[in-house]
Amino acid sequence: MTKRVNPKSTRKPSAAPKGRGALSMELSLARRMPGEWETHKATWIAWPHHEPDWPGKLAPIPWVYAEIVRALSEHERVEILCHDETVSENARTLMGAHGVKEGSYRLHPVSSDRVWLRDSAPTGVIRADGQVELVNWGFNGWAKYDNYKRDAEIGRAIERLTGLPRIVPVRPDNGEPLILEGGGIEVNGAGRMLVTEEWLLTDVQVRNPGMTAGDYEKAFAEYLGVTETIWLGEGAVGDDTHGHVDDIARFSDRDTVILAYEQDPADKNHERSVDNLRRLKAAAKKRPLKIIMIPFPRPVIMTGERLPASYANFYIANGVVLVPTFNDPKDRVALNGIAEAFPRRTVVGIHAVDLVWGLGTLHCLTQQQPAGKPTGK
Repeated sequence: MTKRVNPKSTRKPSAAPKGRGALSMELSLARRMPGEWETHKATWIAWPHHEPDWPGKLAPIPWVYAEIVRALSEHERVEILCHDETVSENARTLMGAHGVKEGSYRLHPVSSDRVWLRDSAPTGVIRADGQVELVNWGFNGWAKYDNYKRDAEIGRAIERLTGLPRIVPVRPDNGEPLILEGGGIEVNGAGRMLVTEEWLLTDVQVRNPGMTAGDYEKAFAEYLGVTETIWLGEGAVGDDTHGHVDDIARFSDRDTVILAYEQDPADKNHERSVDNLRRLKAAAKKRPLKIIMIPFPRPVIMTGERLPASYANFYIANGVVLVPTFNDPKDRVALNGIAEAFPRRTVVGIHAVDLVWGLGTLHCLTQQQPAGKPTGK
């Protein structure tokens, strides 16, 4: 894999609908993507094995994963995809070293190209009958990398392992497979969704050529139960996916958004933060929305490349929130802000300076399996 050239994008003028607000329809009776804070049956991850994702630095990454599993497994079962038997043995050994109880996780022999299950694994939704369903988006390596064929089959593997029904979404405009990734999708479980124009409505790393904002909103309504799409502008600087929302803005409950906001006007994230805050405030005028701001960490640079380090890439599990930390004084500020948003959950920091060299952290590597019925925060 050739790493990591991010060309400049051109955002199409009037890309997102102006002043449309909520769609004129009831909350989908067919499917609903629950908020991440709703009860999980399990968390899915894939054990790291692809050295080019962490050039020259793969060795410490499995140890970070073992710590992630230790923190998660105290609250819910962890399902782990292992590329081959060598990877399985490495996972078992390191989790044993970290004191992870064997019964709290399961290893599954499933090959993969990379480990970013937020994007390659299916999205769990709840149907009107209470059944969990796997929405298996098409995956094309973020419209950037060629080696993704095994990742594109992960949905089938999870269907086989869970026994859950799986659907393959299609584009509303032409019936072709719909290419999306979970890291670009953020919902409140009650019809509201955050997404960025940079991800879906610009001319770089185009997932679905020709699709409009209106087309996407039809798909969000059909497959996720979304009735209001809040279009933010750009994602974080250094984001290899070109605009995933999970590095900048996250719901913490149905009416609260945590926004990563860069205060320094000299930082490239500042202008993006100002624009995204403006858009959220505009949405809040139509329907109540509390906005909690947390900082970005200092720029994390490796070999001259700025990495997408963000505290917003936290993961919400049963009873715990895992937050990436970066050896930065702002770690404490971010942890306190996130803890304020989740008063009934333990907030745990996970060291992510090495992890983010792979261009993703905690939310990027996890995918929740909903329990099958809605619950409170």
